Amino acid sequence: MHEERTEALRRDAIGLREVLFQSVTAMAPAAAVAASIPSGAAFAGGSLPLAVLIALVACLFTASCVAELARELPAAGSVATYAARGLHPAVGFLVGWGYVFVEALVPPLLLLQLGFTAAGTLHEEWPSWPADLWWPWSLAGAAVIAVAGYLGVRASARFGTVLGVFEILVFLVFASLLIGKAGSANTLSVFGTSHTADGYPGFSGVFAGSVYTVLAFAGFEAAAPLAEETRDPRRTMHRAVLGAALGIGLFYVITTYAMTVYYGPDRFTKFGASGEASWDGVARASFGLFWVLVFLAVINSTIANANACANVSTRTAFALARIRVLPGLLATLHPRHRSPVAGIAVQTVVAVGAVLGLGLAYDPVTAFLLLATVIVTVVVGVYIVVNLACAGYFLRSGRAVLKPVRHLLFPVLGIVAFVPALLTAAGLPAFDFVTTLKPPVSYAGPVVGAWIGAGVVVLILLIRRHPERIAETARVHLDQYAPAGQRQDGTVSG
Repeated sequence: MHEERTEALRRDAIGLREVLFQSVTAMAPAAAVAASIPSGAAFAGGSLPLAVLIALVACLFTASCVAELARELPAAGSVATYAARGLHPAVGFLVGWGYVFVEALVPPLLLLQLGFTAAGTLHEEWPSWPADLWWPWSLAGAAVIAVAGYLGVRASARFGTVLGVFEILVFLVFASLLIGKAGSANTLSVFGTSHTADGYPGFSGVFAGSVYTVLAFAGFEAAAPLAEETRDPRRTMHRAVLGAALGIGLFYVITTYAMTVYYGPDRFTKFGASGEASWDGVARASFGLFWVLVFLAVINSTIANANACANVSTRTAFALARIRVLPGLLATLHPRHRSPVAGIAVQTVVAVGAVLGLGLAYDPVTAFLLLATVIVTVVVGVYIVVNLACAGYFLRSGRAVLKPVRHLLFPVLGIVAFVPALLTAAGLPAFDFVTTLKPPVSYAGPVVGAWIGAGVVVLILLIRRHPERIAETARVHLDQYAPAGQRQDGTVSG
């Protein structure tokens, strides 16, 4: 047994269940089903279940690459470490720089959704409640997440597990009711191309729908930054990343199928995220008070997602601060809970500042769309780089460990799947179904460009003054706590 280093996160604090739900809740399954996936219906129409199934297969290519790298390189730096080892430490730094930035923006994104969803629903039920009184709900959510993070990864991960189980159960029960009520209308034709929207015939509509649906899978990699706090991390990380992507992907397919056959494939083009033609609208019209559970599941999903991504941002910041490419303050840990308390404090300030600053300057929905565009653009770019890193890492590792299908073919297919999603998220009209962004949402591009540009400047300064710090982005810190020559999984390292 080795004495735990004072700068180390808590070892062996959580297991597969908690780590799996770290990724599951980061995908925000209830919110994705109710608000994100329906955007693909404008193109795929009643063939949306096929579009979701295609998106699942496409995402599994990248999930496989992340899982393979997570097994080989269990580190709090996750994607930054993967890029550093698979491509170059400078690339690893830039990936970490971008990833920690956007993951810090995910909690305010979800807190905005929490605010306007809660306020809008209360106003609909009780008109005396002001529809624009959304910010108290957002601040309450920020407080809950901060406390969970402060109490340590075990408390935070178990909290996320409970929330994740609730939202999945609610929507699976609802899906079962929809399939039962659909009766003879149940049909496998929704897994064909005959129900696409006008103007998007056949596979073109399904392809457009799948591009929008792919974005609902973002977050499957969120387990990886908890590697240093997880029991048997190499095996657990691999199972959690793949399990979350596959499990929630099938959840998306089942729920989308259920609503499509119930609502009607040939009129599903009109289905969306709000109004009568939405999950909330159908629940209100046909299932009585069941809509309350749907509402609570979506609210639950925003909190769970924000909690999971706060874990990601603080652990990634900790990893970069530990090697002094970010301010060392962010590596400060609580003496008992071993939580990155300084990072949690910064995360909370960023969340509250972004929620109130953007939400009051514009409105919560516009602020949500602006942040979402910034986040998805960078995250999808990170996925593309990680696919390249997977190929690079295993090519460098030699023929003994190289598996051509997993380590070469899957990365290529993962890149092919995410390039259209990147163009769509950025509003670049490479396809006729891409919506050009308008101000202030179009400010997302300059914001991302400015942040990456600042990262390049910092990188140049570090290379000139402290090149050894950039090289440290490739280190797997778990290995340094193991006996000489032995990795954490008990195998001998070369």
